[in-house]
Amino acid sequence: MDKTKEKIYEIIFEADTPGGKLFDVALLFIIIVSVALVLLESVPAIRNNHQQLLRILEWCITIIFSIEYILRVAIVKKPLRYIFSFYGIIDLLSVLPTYIGLVVVGSHSLVVIRILRLLRVFRILKLTRYTEAGRSLAKALWHSREKISVFIFFVSMLVIIIGTVMYLVEGPEHGFTSIPKGIYWAIVTLTTVGYGDISPGTPLGQFLASVVMIMGYAIIAVPTGIVTAEIINPTTEKNTQVCPQCLHPSHDDDAVFCKKCGTRINP
Repeated sequence: MDKTKEKIYEIIFEADTPGGKLFDVALLFIIIVSVALVLLESVPAIRNNHQQLLRILEWCITIIFSIEYILRVAIVKKPLRYIFSFYGIIDLLSVLPTYIGLVVVGSHSLVVIRILRLLRVFRILKLTRYTEAGRSLAKALWHSREKISVFIFFVSMLVIIIGTVMYLVEGPEHGFTSIPKGIYWAIVTLTTVGYGDISPGTPLGQFLASVVMIMGYAIIAVPTGIVTAEIINPTTEKNTQVCPQCLHPSHDDDAVFCKKCGTRINP
């Protein structure tokens, strides 16, 4: 990279410098405004009375995000890696609907356009990229993925067993017409949602339901504890340095080369 590209790269992809922090704060503000516009546009009274203003503001925001997207593609060494990355797809989805509205015309297509325009709400997913708290939470969830996966697998087995037992105990006369119906009840009860559309009628079924309700409180605490432990004792990742070659984020403070591909990173 030449000096200009290095400077732009540092501002856009990293948050450890004054320029990068200012860029992140500005984008945070624009993202929040853009999501607010999507929400306001769904209110008929506001949409009918301020349609022109909403359209102008949306185009201004779309142009800003388009420039950001083009800069990101142009500045990295491997554009395709960014384009097909999670955030690359989100960035593209956040600008496409407005441009699609120019191409897809006709009264019969208005419903389709309206649905596509709702994809702009994906901009809110960009928020985690620009906040340290969001990055910390995302890292905690990622490093907890194996434990959470095992937990979800265990809960899935549990609700299948509970649903089957309730089907055998209660039967169709109390609303448990099938095992999937019993599994649905088990999920609703175990998560303490309790819609009440199906409820046990026999003493044994009510006893089992009580046990499942108590288990629900304990089960809710498990994933919370897993993620909290990872937040308190995070896997060591010091800063927001992003490799210009492979786009791997978060290197040690004293890192000179990327730990994934070996490319020299910005000092």
